[in-house]
Amino acid sequence: MIWFTSDLHFGHRGIIAMKNRPFRNADEMNRCLLANYNAVVRRDDTVYLLGDLCHHMTVEAANAVIARMNGRKYLLTGNHDRNYNPDLFCGIRDFMTVSLSGQEFVLMHYPMLSWPKMHQGSIQLHGHIHESQDYNLKNRAEGIRRYDVGVDANSFCPVSVKTIIDFFGA
Repeated sequence: MIWFTSDLHFGHRGIIAMKNRPFRNADEMNRCLLANYNAVVRRDDTVYLLGDLCHHMTVEAANAVIARMNGRKYLLTGNHDRNYNPDLFCGIRDFMTVSLSGQEFVLMHYPMLSWPKMHQGSIQLHGHIHESQDYNLKNRAEGIRRYDVGVDANSFCPVSVKTIIDFFGA
């Protein structure tokens, strides 16, 4: 299976108040996000992490959390990603295009107004903006094939490639 997620912000207690996340503290948030992630992502799955995995953590603590995350991980760097152990990832990039299940995807931490093959049906996946699912629904209603894979828009869980393809009826 192939998964996408973004903006977990492990270790960032401030994100709880900023985005009204339903956690008492960063430890509770970390446990929940890791449990949700590992409940769906299996060891042999591929997962594209679209940035901002950890914030306000030491590099050692961040690497320890990332090592506990299942799957073959590709990191699309976000504005809070720094100095992770590259051996924890199959690749680290700022931008990437992939063809999965017959669908072209453009991956980046930041949302784009225009992207490669936009007018040929590609879907741009991003994080960064910490929107709710309403953002994705609005994009679809307006014919914009852009999807926020961040945990705030997806019930604090990764989203599968199948879910995204089905969402757009691609």
